[in-house]
Amino acid sequence: MAGRAATSSAKWAREFLFRRVSSNPLGATRNCSSVPGASSAPKVPHFSKKGRILTGATIGLAIAGGAYVSTADEATFCGWLFNATKVVNPFFALLDAEFAHKLAVSAAARGWVPREKRPDPAILGLEVWGRKFSNPIGLAAGFDKNAEATEGLLGMGFGFVEVGSVTPVPQEGNPKPRIFRLSQEGAIINRCGFNSEGIVVVAKRLGAQHGKRMLAETSGTSSSPSDDVKPGGKSGPGILGVNLGKNKTSEDAAADYVQGVHNLSQYADYLVINVSSPNTAGLRMLQGRKQLKDLVKKVQAARDEMQWGDEGPPPLLVKIAPDLSRGELEDIAAVALALHLDGLIISNTTVSRPDPVSNNPVATEAGGLSGKPLFPLSTNMLRDMYTLTRGKIPLIGCGGVSSGEDAYKKIRAGATLVQLYTGFAYGGPALIPQIKEELVKCLERDGFKSIHEAIGADHR
Repeated sequence: MAGRAATSSAKWAREFLFRRVSSNPLGATRNCSSVPGASSAPKVPHFSKKGRILTGATIGLAIAGGAYVSTADEATFCGWLFNATKVVNPFFALLDAEFAHKLAVSAAARGWVPREKRPDPAILGLEVWGRKFSNPIGLAAGFDKNAEATEGLLGMGFGFVEVGSVTPVPQEGNPKPRIFRLSQEGAIINRCGFNSEGIVVVAKRLGAQHGKRMLAETSGTSSSPSDDVKPGGKSGPGILGVNLGKNKTSEDAAADYVQGVHNLSQYADYLVINVSSPNTAGLRMLQGRKQLKDLVKKVQAARDEMQWGDEGPPPLLVKIAPDLSRGELEDIAAVALALHLDGLIISNTTVSRPDPVSNNPVATEAGGLSGKPLFPLSTNMLRDMYTLTRGKIPLIGCGGVSSGEDAYKKIRAGATLVQLYTGFAYGGPALIPQIKEELVKCLERDGFKSIHEAIGADHR
């Protein structure tokens, strides 16, 4: 076993090194949104020196890994790879924030990221909406907006990955610069404005991934070692969510979301109606009681009128803002219960600037704030919504998660699943196994034998 692992790992290291030397990652990155008439990747000479530093560091790690695999089994080498990313990750901070994001997505799309080979502890497994999650830690929408890197991201060990927001028609989003780091506070401000390559492009990518998995299953090349039902969804190991948005110039929001359902729902393990981004004018008005009720009814009808197999249609969730009043939360809870909504994501970014962010000069930039300063606001709101929905609706806790303890607090407050984004942007791939390991310790410390037992524990 160890010999085979060493051989395959050595082969991987050689192939990885060859790819890094023979291709230029800077020239290979994609734009965040499609630009008509663009036939090749943009030139970015401003970052070429920093890019060479990053490439050199990665090559060094590949060489070191190749030397290491001869004495390591697969699990040990896998752990080494994740830890090795801690060396590379700081170089991303030298790059412009949006360029670093593009580079990270490109790396995941090309398989230049560590792949988790170690099984998740059984205590982290759970079933939601009839879907099996190997762990409750997911990647929030906004990272892989155009479904370029789902296989690589799921392969890193996330229990689920949410792509999008996807708009019907391609749009560039707001003018650049539009992403700003607040490194000391562990926060980011963004005003991207739903930059998207559009439904057609995303549908083609998800369709290709779905077809690849179906072919693997029918040809018997699936990696499942037994006939038991394994955690995973339509895109393979792990669960895939698709986050739907509306175009900036659209006058009929419901029609945009319905179009997303018609084109993308067949590839999604769950769907999300995003009505909470602060960077699209008028979008948050859709969170009002009447507006939200009308919108959800139309989207549910569009989903239910489609032909579905035995597994039924994908669950439908709504992602809400953290800047809502108690009355607005009560309205949303009432709509969710009345229409049997499958779940709520709490929450999106905030337009507020809580301490210590308020003292940072970057705080004056317009846009939504994410990261550590959002944690208290989003978690308190999560706790309130769990009470208002009486624990009857699965909630996804999102906002400020950067450790296993953070994830555990979300779960105790009422979250069934947890998402991160900014923490991942700062911590890199090594943060994923770290959060899962810390979460296991939190559960065992308090005597819980499963995630299900801990959900909403603060309310009991």
